[in-house]
Amino acid sequence: MSDLPSTMPAAVYREPGRIELEERAVPDLGPDQVLVEVGHCGICGSDIHLMHEGWGQKNTVEGHEWSGVIAAIGPEVEGWQVGDQVVGGPSPKCGHCRRCLEGKPSQCYNRRGSVAESFDGAFARYVRSRAISIHRVPPGLSLREAALTEPLAVALHGITRSGAGPEDAIMVFGAGPIGALTLAAVKAKGLGPVTVVEPGERRRQLARDLGADKVVEPGDLENFPAWQPERLADEPADVVLECSGKKAAMEAGFHQLNRGGQLVFVGAGMEPPTFDPNRMLLNELHVCGSFVYDLGGFDRALELLASGAMPTDRLLEPVDVPLEGLSEALRGLYEGELPGKALVAPSLSVTST
Repeated sequence: MSDLPSTMPAAVYREPGRIELEERAVPDLGPDQVLVEVGHCGICGSDIHLMHEGWGQKNTVEGHEWSGVIAAIGPEVEGWQVGDQVVGGPSPKCGHCRRCLEGKPSQCYNRRGSVAESFDGAFARYVRSRAISIHRVPPGLSLREAALTEPLAVALHGITRSGAGPEDAIMVFGAGPIGALTLAAVKAKGLGPVTVVEPGERRRQLARDLGADKVVEPGDLENFPAWQPERLADEPADVVLECSGKKAAMEAGFHQLNRGGQLVFVGAGMEPPTFDPNRMLLNELHVCGSFVYDLGGFDRALELLASGAMPTDRLLEPVDVPLEGLSEALRGLYEGELPGKALVAPSLSVTST
């Protein structure tokens, strides 16, 4: 690592809505680790919760949706070399517990943390990762597009959990980054028809641009009283993918289900919903969660992105954000001013030299 700088700029979370640029030491590598110069890092919905709403730990560096170029490798790393283009992948799981053996790594009994490893994240010039966790960027896929890999893997897991088939009517709640990726992936798979429920006009337009068969506002939907547990919506959905994490959306999605329908929670939120157990019982409804990724989800996400079937030009915000613009971008995403996926490009930072 002798040719690398000793310090790097990093966007450090201080308090809700306040992220400051700080010079931090470039991470030292363990024998099985790689150092990646970050090309782009997407802003996740969890980043909004952590840094804008205040769920996060102060003085940390977030960012787990990253792509970049290997800048250094540990002495035990094989199969990689400096200059390889990569994306960050999931943290390793134990591989031997019941859920791992069932092909459900997201539910590993021995997992640690929730999404990423316990290193600083990629809202910085460099990020450290275990070599076992990275994935190679396919030829022809730009680093900018490759930064969609992690959130697309999340969206694909939600679709897997839903069991959606070719004859199912699908409803997606929320056209934010994960909802938009879910919509685009559903359309790329030839599933649907798809209805998108979204309160913001900019995101409703994005849903139309991405090919939604119908786009409605939350107020267009009806929730039914407890004394009408068997009453169904005029156009019930066989599958509802709730991507906003909002209590009202979870409850409304439950009421849009057809008999035997499946509601999948993809978006995380703090306010719990309330469901009518009689509606669930009489209509044999299914409600489940979707946490992070399928087994092999990153490979499938990269394959789908490289196929050209995903409209990345519409999914991504057209202008990248420097590290010092992270606070403002978080606000814009939280308020719906930025409809697409916003990417942070550390090379744009005024101190990234």
